[in-house]
Amino acid sequence: MIIRKKEHWFRMLFVWHGSVLPALLPRLGLLLAFSLLVTYFHGNIFSFKVPLNPAPLTLFGFVLALFLGFRNNASYDRFWEGRKLWGNLLNTSRTLTRQAMTLGTKNDDVSLHNFVQLISAFAFALKHQLRGTDGYEDLKSRLNDGHLKIVVASKYKPAVIIRLLAEWVQNLKNEAVLDSVQQARFDENFDKLSDILGGCERIISTPIPYSYRVLLHRTVYIYCFLLPFGLVDSLGWFMPLIVVFIAYTFVAFEAIADEIEEPFGTDANDLALNTMCHMIDETIHEITGKSIAVPQKTSQNIID
Repeated sequence: MIIRKKEHWFRMLFVWHGSVLPALLPRLGLLLAFSLLVTYFHGNIFSFKVPLNPAPLTLFGFVLALFLGFRNNASYDRFWEGRKLWGNLLNTSRTLTRQAMTLGTKNDDVSLHNFVQLISAFAFALKHQLRGTDGYEDLKSRLNDGHLKIVVASKYKPAVIIRLLAEWVQNLKNEAVLDSVQQARFDENFDKLSDILGGCERIISTPIPYSYRVLLHRTVYIYCFLLPFGLVDSLGWFMPLIVVFIAYTFVAFEAIADEIEEPFGTDANDLALNTMCHMIDETIHEITGKSIAVPQKTSQNIID
């Protein structure tokens, strides 16, 4: 994820990293070459003059901009919902740790440590499930041998970790360390973890309908390749630059929407799940009075 301080407006014009422009350069270059050919032949194709003028293209561009706006809103809603879910995970993790820390002296340090490590493991397991990566190393350093064996053998690891957390609370209830009211409080937060897990799974398993994406993608490029014929008579050799600028706006909006609609990936503008996992790990251990080493950022402007 790209994190930058507010920059001067002029410097923002030349920002490269984190922009979609590098990925669009080949397409924009192709459109520039096509526009130059249209200008050279004065909008003729095999002696046939394409009868286009700016009026219909202006109307069509307005409608296309509306559709792109809806598309970007839908993608950003998915991105923001994912961010809110992980914010709720941070809050719930802190609450569970605080609840466990205030149970009383009957709760031994080893048992409490296992509980806190399970909370941390839940965040890392969720991250790896959403990204489809192997989380063994992250889980190995946070779970005891018994829990590790159970979690690694499961397909839906975060759900299994919630079960282990609930079993920890039930064991304390059986030992009369906590009462039914306290257990209910824990269960409320376990339900929140389940809601967070389900919300993330809903985002990752329900993409924007493919037919909608294809229609918008085709429409954007058809419009961009029709633009030269509608503007060549009025703009002449200045037309290719105007066409490339207009195309950059439309194509970039589509590219940004494609990138942020899956917020749990590893693209430059996706959510920084790895950093958020380490933040959860650090803050819950700090609540217990312990400090842990947290990986440092490799770049001032990028967190992963």
